[in-house]
This record gives sequence, structure tokens and C-alpha cells, in this order.
Amino acid sequence: GADNEIREAISNPSRDDLQEKAWRAVCPSVVKLKKYYEYSTELENVLPQLLQALCSGPYTPTQHLERQQALAKQFAEILHFTLKFDDLKMMTPSIQNDFSYYRRTLSRMKMNSQIKDGVGSVYEVSSEVANRMSLFYAEATPMLKTLSEATTRFVSENKHLPIENTTDCLSTMAAVCKVMLETPEYYQRFENEETILFCLRVMVGVIILYDHVHPVGAFAKKSGIDMKGCIKVLRDQP
Repeated sequence: GADNEIREAISNPSRDDLQEKAWRAVCPSVVKLKKYYEYSTELENVLPQLLQALCSGPYTPTQHLERQQALAKQFAEILHFTLKFDDLKMMTPSIQNDFSYYRRTLSRMKMNSQIKDGVGSVYEVSSEVANRMSLFYAEATPMLKTLSEATTRFVSENKHLPIENTTDCLSTMAAVCKVMLETPEYYQRFENEETILFCLRVMVGVIILYDHVHPVGAFAKKSGIDMKGCIKVLRDQP
């Protein structure tokens, strides 16, 4: 983040050199934020395609996961990235500070005719995109919210698919992760900590998606997920 540069610029509004320094410090961050926001829209579009492949057809969820291991792994990779990204986002308050400062400065530059709307700086983000990015990063867990909404929309738009197809697929993935983590025979095969974190994040991710789409949620007694077992596995990790 550019906290120090922004602080100096705000404290010394008459010093053009500090304004310029803060602007130059903030712009590369904004490029990254825009890139991740655009990536979230790609995930939003691709997730229904993955769910369609993993939840439709005559197979059981276990058969799907066995027959389409590469797609299941891709789904798991998306969940792993999502939880990792959101964890970093929650720990980095400067993300929103930087973007707020960027928007205020850009607005001021336009008012002073330093930049014409839609033309100028390579770092400029259009007002419409900036508004959407602002809403996106205002969420505590923006990527997970994107996936949750995409999964909920998938279920509501595919009425021909029984909801159990989706919830059973998610609960089966949660169960697979839980077994891998709590069974010493499997656990000992993991050579690095990242594999353990991968399984934990995927397990948590599918539970949250399940909780969004299942009529009674993941924590009800009739839930298809062993929540007590999953929470125990999480608690037992250092």
C-alpha cells in the first residue's frame, strides 16, 4: 500500500511534489486491483460451466468426481485461490485506502481539467468500473461473495437440475477433504504444508457454497455435511 505517501500528501496539500509522489505510488496498486476485479468476473462466468459439468448427467457426485478429476481439481483450485485472496484482502486495509485516494485524486484532476473524462492517464479507470470495483473491495470476502452468488444463480437458473445434484457434489468434496485431513495414512503423504492448507481451504469453501444454496444450510442437523467433524479437523490444525 501507499499509506505513507498518501499521509504526507494529505498533510501537505500545497506541495505538488508530494501529491505527485502519492499519485505515482497509488497507480500501480490500482492496476493490480483492476486486474483482480476483472479476474473475479471471469470466475463468475466460468463457475457455472464447471458446476454444469460436475452436477448434471446420470452420475452420482462420487462418480462425477472420479470420472472428471481434472475438472474437480480445477474447481478446488478456484476455491483455494478464493480463500487465499480473501484472507490477504482482509489483512490489507491499505487496499481500500489506496483506491479511495486514487478516486478522489482522479476526480480532482478532472475538475482541474488535468485529465479529460475517458482520456489521459494509462492508469485511469472509468467511473462505472471504479464504482463496481469500490463495491467489490468493500466486501470483507469479495471473491467468495462472487462465487457464492454465481453458485446461487446457477441453482436458480437450472430448475431442471435437482438441487441435490449441486449440494451432494459440494458435500462430497467436503467429505473427501475431511477424510484426507483426519486419516493419518493420507495425511502422512502430504509433503508440504501448502497441501494441507489447500485441503482446508477447499473444505471451507465448499461448505460455505453449500450453506448458500441448501434450503436449510450447512449447519442444520439434516445437512449432508458432518459439520462437527469438519470443525474438529479445522481446530486440530496449528
